[in-house]
Amino acid sequence: MRKRSEKRLSKSRTNYTTKAGRPPGSIVHLGEIKVTQPDITLFDYGSENLTEVTFRSIDESRHYPRAQDTLWLNVHGLHDTRVMEEIGRRFGLHPLVLEDVANTQQRAKLDEYDGYSYVALRTFRYDADAHDAISDQVSLVLGKNFVLSFQERPSGLFEPTRNRLRQAGSSLRHGGAAALLHALIDAIVDQYFVVVEALSADVEVLEDQLLAGKAKRPTEEINHYRREIQEIRRSIWPLREVLASLQRLPGSHLTSDTQLYFRDVYDHTIHVIEHLDALRELIGSLFEIHQANVNNRMNAEIRMLTVVTTIFAPATVLTGFFGMNFQHMPWLAQPWGWQLVAALMAGLGTLLITALFWRRWWVRENS
Repeated sequence: MRKRSEKRLSKSRTNYTTKAGRPPGSIVHLGEIKVTQPDITLFDYGSENLTEVTFRSIDESRHYPRAQDTLWLNVHGLHDTRVMEEIGRRFGLHPLVLEDVANTQQRAKLDEYDGYSYVALRTFRYDADAHDAISDQVSLVLGKNFVLSFQERPSGLFEPTRNRLRQAGSSLRHGGAAALLHALIDAIVDQYFVVVEALSADVEVLEDQLLAGKAKRPTEEINHYRREIQEIRRSIWPLREVLASLQRLPGSHLTSDTQLYFRDVYDHTIHVIEHLDALRELIGSLFEIHQANVNNRMNAEIRMLTVVTTIFAPATVLTGFFGMNFQHMPWLAQPWGWQLVAALMAGLGTLLITALFWRRWWVRENS
């Protein structure tokens, strides 16, 4: 029994009616509240030193004395508008950026502002029990010497990036804010591969079950995987434009080496989309296999009914003939008449069964 996915549980979801009629730049959280309290972490680092701090509130971070070359501020939980307003004031973010961060139903996009760029994209993780791809929004802000990241909930997605920063000799410590932005987006795209591979494995299992005739709810399963593939592809498709635009950012934001790395992430994104296209075609063929199985079962049942009808047709004719309400009929008054008719019906039935076996109807049905 498939359990309900998290993405369909919307008890704490805020919809667009809350925002309707408000002026542009209004910070209104749209989406599910996935954490009770926002969590704020800060990495202040350079090639030689690194400071890692976790704040229990936005007020604690207000008095942090920045000391290094690059700053990375990460926020888990987007429903607290006061946190958004304070970060926006501190880094000089446009109200439209804060509005987009709080709206967790954005498509992947890149917006350029004076001195910084805003990137919105979606992350996925795969629930193997429910066979669902769970989606979250991640917002990134790239400045000259800082990166801001906003996530709906804590996850281990960026933990490899944090571990790289903790290593003193890591090239990421020397790359500045643009290199950090690349590392974060690269981690998101790498997770796409993990999700698509898990989804592909489940689709292949369904294919084997269909071919073996063991699928329990084939129509439901096929439609479910078709929706999952379509949702992932719809979220990833705009990322191509985002990565292409990132490669054309001014040189003050990106070095030539960083642009090459973004080109590599672009290639990975195309690979993921191609994999999803192949999965979508496979789902289409699975539906055709299911339809063929249904037609084969129906043909087998019709064939069986035809065989039974053919065998009993002569007996039905004889029974109807001798069952007519007449006084003078052949063998009607003879004590052995019914035995002769019964033997005649049995003989005709045996003859028809022999003929059907000789024509190999049963063999064709099973094959």
